[in-house]
Amino acid sequence: MTEVTSANAAGPGRLPWPGLLALFAAAFTAVMTELLPAGLLPQIAAGLEVTEGRAGFLVTAYAVASFLAAIPVTAALRGFDRRPVLVGTLAGFAVLNGVSALSSSYALTFGARVLAGVMGGVLWAMLVGYAARMVPPERRGRAIAIVSAGITVALCAGIPAGAALASVSGWRTAFGGLAVVALVLIGWVLWQVPNFAAEPAAARLPLRRVVVMPGVRTSLGVTALVLVAHQAVYTYLVPFTAAHGGAGAGVVLLVFGVGTVAGIWVTGAVIDRFARVTLVAALVIVAGAMAVLGMFGGYAAAVPAAAALWGVAFGGMPTLLQSALVDVAGAGNADVATSLQATVYNAGIAAGSLAGGLVLEGAGARALPWAALPLVLVALLIVTGRAWPGARPAPAPRTTDATAGCR
Repeated sequence: MTEVTSANAAGPGRLPWPGLLALFAAAFTAVMTELLPAGLLPQIAAGLEVTEGRAGFLVTAYAVASFLAAIPVTAALRGFDRRPVLVGTLAGFAVLNGVSALSSSYALTFGARVLAGVMGGVLWAMLVGYAARMVPPERRGRAIAIVSAGITVALCAGIPAGAALASVSGWRTAFGGLAVVALVLIGWVLWQVPNFAAEPAAARLPLRRVVVMPGVRTSLGVTALVLVAHQAVYTYLVPFTAAHGGAGAGVVLLVFGVGTVAGIWVTGAVIDRFARVTLVAALVIVAGAMAVLGMFGGYAAAVPAAAALWGVAFGGMPTLLQSALVDVAGAGNADVATSLQATVYNAGIAAGSLAGGLVLEGAGARALPWAALPLVLVALLIVTGRAWPGARPAPAPRTTDATAGCR
């Protein structure tokens, strides 16, 4: 019998923390699986007896498979109950990371990474919608922020810790550890994460109808603008800082990372009451940071200060954009809508890196912030205009604590 757990199972005014933290851990595991090899290329290349360039293709294979699989595989799985699909993706991570840990064949490892990328594409499409269905609508933003924080924690702490472990006990140990984490996470999900029934066939909107729902294309368009602008500068922070001769790239990346952690916390604390205002503020701060980098990048303190503000603003951006999209698509269509957003997100990263590279080659590193700024301003105009669908009415006052952040 299909188990369907109410979104209010945790009680009025309370979040289902054990279940949301399980989804947080799933996001953490997916990011670790995708990006950990990037920091271990020399060791992996030596272990598989290939060049570092070919070892780097293991990261590319995952990303491309995730990009290509997100929409079609998610659409194909809409007829299945949600928790079995989630457990299946985690089981896939466990098996495929185990294969990577044990394999001495480059071809086998490459195949495992492709399949792991498919699992990642499905997982990213699921997580936001799953979190949205676990809570009442007035708590949706905070739930999404908690789950999305798994990305930030993986980038800021998980990847460095995994690289440190690999330096001591070998890269295979790091992949083996990820396999064990995924297995433990399966038990956690079965214990604490509710199951939701598959969408009835009659209620399942075709992909093309989800795309044309009012507000969906606007949300996706803003997502693309923000990601292209961000990635065009972030990808080339090393040459940008070198061109200005101030703080080193390591310092700038560190303060940006710390800023993103703060941004996730702030966003989680306010998103359910001030979603649109928070998104506008974040875009204003990013635009201001780009202007500071463009005008005052030559001053020693300007680049780290701008990077810190940029990090705070960008840390909550994915949550704000995902929440706005779920609001307009509805929780029932969230998986398909977020699969579209994941595809746009990855396309924006690729396009931003390409655009930034062209600017770097043509006009130099100092021009990068000025190239990104107009895109941010266009996104800001859309969000402040009448076409933006992401505002939700403030919920009625509650007697429970509504001021606690993502603690």
